[in-house]
Amino acid sequence: MPASPKRRVFQQFARIGRALGSPHRLELLDLLAQGERTVEALAQAASLAIANASHHLQILRQAGLVETRKEGLYVHYRLAGLDVFEGTRALRALAERRLGEMDRIADTFFKARDEMDPIGREELLARTRAGTALVIDVRPAEEYRAGHIPGAVSIPVGELERRMRELPAGKEIVAYCRGPYCVMAFKAVELLRAKRRHARRLEDGFPEWRAAGLPVAQGAS
Repeated sequence: MPASPKRRVFQQFARIGRALGSPHRLELLDLLAQGERTVEALAQAASLAIANASHHLQILRQAGLVETRKEGLYVHYRLAGLDVFEGTRALRALAERRLGEMDRIADTFFKARDEMDPIGREELLARTRAGTALVIDVRPAEEYRAGHIPGAVSIPVGELERRMRELPAGKEIVAYCRGPYCVMAFKAVELLRAKRRHARRLEDGFPEWRAAGLPVAQGAS
């Protein structure tokens, strides 16, 4: 007996649920929220074998969550739309509300470090327009080129200590990275404060900034 229309609808919901039911695939979607990447670049960033990353990406593609384009020998992946990022953000929010383990992880790794007076998006936008804050993007350079906050300077966190002299003394510095659970901005603020710089971090990350409809720039510094 064929499934009822209602059952068929729920089967389609389940396809999305199965595609999201892997920490590796969720991490790949998080990376793609920063911008388009090749399979090879995604595999490296997620510490996966290329064949394994490709397998996970195919599952995401079959569920309509990512799209591809081919350029020469390389396949580039991107999110199928902003709604994919919004879906993963809703999943994150649900986990934060319903899973006690999320609180334990946050208490251990984030809340103790979050005495950094994080700054909100609208406040940061006003500060950058007024010229009262210097914004640094501490993600890898390829993510910066794919999209960044206008006026932000690209200083990957691994380069920050040796490039400290590039940053003007006496000006507040705001660091941002991939999102609220990205440790790069936390590390950047710690390094800056250790050098007696006035530093804060953006409360979330670049994908949330873009999803809010705030200005975005592309290309190199």
